[in-house]
Amino acid sequence: MAEHRPIQIGILGLGNVGSGVVRVLESNAEAIAHKAGGPIQVKRILVRDLAKARPVEIPPSLLTTDAQEILADPEIDIVCELIGGVEPAHHYVVEALERGKQVVTANKELMARHGHAILAEAARHRRDVYFEAAVAGGIPLIRPLKVDLAGNRIARISGILNGTTNYILTRMAAEGKEFSVALREAQELGYAEADPTYDVEGLDAAYKIAILAAIAFQTPVDVTRVYHEGITRISPRDIAHARELGYVIKLLATARDEGSAIDVRVHPALVPQNHPLASVNDAFNAVLLNGDAVGDVMFYGRGAGSLPTGSAVVGDLIDVARNIRFGATGRVPCVCNRNKPMRDIAELSTENYMRMLVKDQPGVIAGIAGILGESRVSIDAVVQKGTQGDLAEIVWITHPAPESSFRGALTRIAQLPVVHEICNVIRVER
Repeated sequence: MAEHRPIQIGILGLGNVGSGVVRVLESNAEAIAHKAGGPIQVKRILVRDLAKARPVEIPPSLLTTDAQEILADPEIDIVCELIGGVEPAHHYVVEALERGKQVVTANKELMARHGHAILAEAARHRRDVYFEAAVAGGIPLIRPLKVDLAGNRIARISGILNGTTNYILTRMAAEGKEFSVALREAQELGYAEADPTYDVEGLDAAYKIAILAAIAFQTPVDVTRVYHEGITRISPRDIAHARELGYVIKLLATARDEGSAIDVRVHPALVPQNHPLASVNDAFNAVLLNGDAVGDVMFYGRGAGSLPTGSAVVGDLIDVARNIRFGATGRVPCVCNRNKPMRDIAELSTENYMRMLVKDQPGVIAGIAGILGESRVSIDAVVQKGTQGDLAEIVWITHPAPESSFRGALTRIAQLPVVHEICNVIRVER
């Protein structure tokens, strides 16, 4: 029989996401209680500074600087971890499970690095660990992969998983801004952190695609082996040339199940203008996946922000509250039991865009094409985009070629006396 007593939660962290969770719980309390089978009440919130001004009004009696007041409280049913980072979040989550509590987290780095072990610990104690908010904020992805699409074999996931970089690339494309100018604007608007490294170097997206790949392909993913490359070298010229050739540049996170191994990576890519992800702009996220039964499915929405992410956390809290009331915790175990190896980027075959400055003289293009041919890299298109003094700007698009062969050819091309600079190289994803 279901229990109708209030479910008590303890929240670890009251930053941007924590504040959003509190707001959603307060503003939608009646509807949440109806959906969860009874009230969900915040009993305690862990903060660093009791006196700090906050975007939500919180009774001072709820605040504490001692995590044990949450972890050791027998009345708290669910620990909601919203600190971020690996430690002390990892320690708190494991201790919560050991003390018999359920866990909801929005921590992408924690789940990317230690999710398999955490879920195994949860299974041992027959407890829930839900983490919908860890990937793409308010966009439902984890539950659809685990439940709604469970009857499919997922072959491919492609996504724009970082709103900061998507905003920057959108502004560069729309207004011709340099990367540094668009980044500064993103920081002023609150889309980018003061230190934007995790976003602009692709680390944030790498954590997210590692989580999605592990669930979709049912195998642990070593996030340290996920290839990631950022957008700091993208220039307005690359964006303009890509547009003329029929492409849009996006920071793309991709994962593919190749049967005997998986391919998981994050890097800028030229995407055809008619591709579903090409029209995803500003700070929005989108994920396109392919299942053998359902075909292509796309998820789109706000991938970050206090309220969208808070919405995802509260959705998990409602699910866990239902499980507690009906004695059904621990019913969604980790299914990452296939242990498929990961393909190294050097083993892959990709198409590539290449922009270079060369001496404006006869025979240069033929010489470079000869090196590409010797390396078994065939050419899809080559265009001269104008001259800069005695230099000509040349743009190439290649057919698919082994990464190792293409990079070897690049090394040889860069050493040619007629090549002034290889300005950029970007993969093409059709």
